[in-house]
Amino acid sequence: MTEFTRRDFLRYALAGVGALLAASAKYPDIAVVRGGEPEALAREAVDLLGGMKRFVKKGDNVIIKPNIGPAMRTYEYAATTNPWLVAAVVKLCMEAGAGRVRVMDKPFSGTAESGFVNSGIKEQVEKAGGEIELMSRFKFVSTDIPQGKDIRKWDIYEDILKADVLINMPIAKQHGSSRLTLGMKNLMGAINSAQMFHINLHQRIADLASRVRPALTIVDAIRVLTANGPTGGNLSDVKKLDTVIAGADIVAVDSYATSLFGLKPDDIPHIKIAASMGLGSNDLSKLDIKEITLGSS
Repeated sequence: MTEFTRRDFLRYALAGVGALLAASAKYPDIAVVRGGEPEALAREAVDLLGGMKRFVKKGDNVIIKPNIGPAMRTYEYAATTNPWLVAAVVKLCMEAGAGRVRVMDKPFSGTAESGFVNSGIKEQVEKAGGEIELMSRFKFVSTDIPQGKDIRKWDIYEDILKADVLINMPIAKQHGSSRLTLGMKNLMGAINSAQMFHINLHQRIADLASRVRPALTIVDAIRVLTANGPTGGNLSDVKKLDTVIAGADIVAVDSYATSLFGLKPDDIPHIKIAASMGLGSNDLSKLDIKEITLGSS
């Protein structure tokens, strides 16, 4: 048996203290970063939350869920998630030691293949070392939703359910049916039969959010679609804010993001419903919100 020395004891003791400190560290509920390029915004926001290693461990199977929404749009129209922002999050996951990083979504019009190409996401993700996965219709599986109030079962993409880490990356935009599409609404890209989902839409969005639980939600507010969403098509409807909003609590992140449109969390029914179901907090006054503008003193 090898001798257990005093130095060994101190090394293990310090490691234990470090682990305890890491576990007890207090991070903000929401990180808001403004005034920079997409990669700088992503890195600063994630750093404020404790770094990507807080969410992604070595060898993890990571799925990133952006919005490739109408497949014909390029990123300038703010109908799809910014491709450089998605690529930055891929890089952060790889740097944290992820074993695999896939990016997937199912557009509501056109094909996923054209959506990834036209949005620019395919090119940037592959440059960053991630994979684009076209979602197979055979991988949607009937899934129980135990906390659901209106739906107790729905077809959800199996790989998303099985991922070690799901990172949700919606773009902030106005929506004709749900008023806004943010983090929770973006989860609809993980389901089948989306048209049927629009019956009692707000409750069903909250029900889905009770079953599909991202570890991290990063809202792209670099370009915001202020009207004629979710499809867009007119650059006059786009407002450039160069902002990223991130947090582990999807309800809290969505609640803050309503302010981009001059709204409050209770103005969006599914946010209010999700909070009432205990899925997160919509009371901004009780949340720790860290806001930074890059380059400011």
